[in-house]
Amino acid sequence: MRVTLCDVGPRDGLQNEPESLAPAVRAELVNRLARAGLPRVEAVSFVRDERVPQMAGAEEVVAGIERRDETEYSGLVLNERGWERFRATGLDRVNVTFAATESFNRANGNASLEEALNRVEAILEVADVPATVTISVSFGCPFEGRVDPGRVTELAQRFTGRAEVVLADTIGVATPSAVRSLVERTGAEGFHAHNTRNTGYANCLAALEAGASVLDASIGGLGGCPYAPRATGNVATEDLVYLLEGEGVETGVDLDALMAISTWLEGVLGRTLEGYVYRAGPWPPLS
Repeated sequence: MRVTLCDVGPRDGLQNEPESLAPAVRAELVNRLARAGLPRVEAVSFVRDERVPQMAGAEEVVAGIERRDETEYSGLVLNERGWERFRATGLDRVNVTFAATESFNRANGNASLEEALNRVEAILEVADVPATVTISVSFGCPFEGRVDPGRVTELAQRFTGRAEVVLADTIGVATPSAVRSLVERTGAEGFHAHNTRNTGYANCLAALEAGASVLDASIGGLGGCPYAPRATGNVATEDLVYLLEGEGVETGVDLDALMAISTWLEGVLGRTLEGYVYRAGPWPPLS
């Protein structure tokens, strides 16, 4: 079995940090991840600076990327204005996101669910690059509680065959049986886990067992969501690679290089990161 790992650290990871890193530093993070063999990196999001200041200067970040043919570079957009900015940068893949609930759409995108769906439709109509549609809070919403799997299934099927569909456990409430069931029911190609309640890694394995072939992860376990109270980080890319390779799943990613990136990031951010493997080391240990 082989999986496509998408590192969302430069976007989902850094957007929850209390301080904003310079575009040149964020571009360097993207470059290091690509050199480590990540098949896909979500480099930036095209959102308003005042709403998510950590993502300001997206165009400068893209300008600093050293493109590698082996890596697909994606950018996240919420609306048509974001799409126009994305298109001008020449990134490889657009990730259009909306939430499965009314309340979260209003908090995250200042739109109703119907308005958010219309925005996604408008972008897919004109997109001339591969597209991913990420459905956030697919398993639980911080404002509305549990999310009906039937609702998520209807939303996912709306885009099946037109885009890669990713189910996001934005606030980290899912357990493996729920992930397995919803991935099977929707036929979603991808899964985006948060490890808020320490179930993220088990959930990733469940998603693969159910047929998903794309997993999101964040270097060092960075991340969260500014509009989801107490939503801590994503699964750490290096921890997930260690797990997957140990289970016989090919990732094509250099684990040693990932650990070095987390060590570098620890110095940049001035704190210990949430990931474990970069601190504990691989097994067997390096000679």
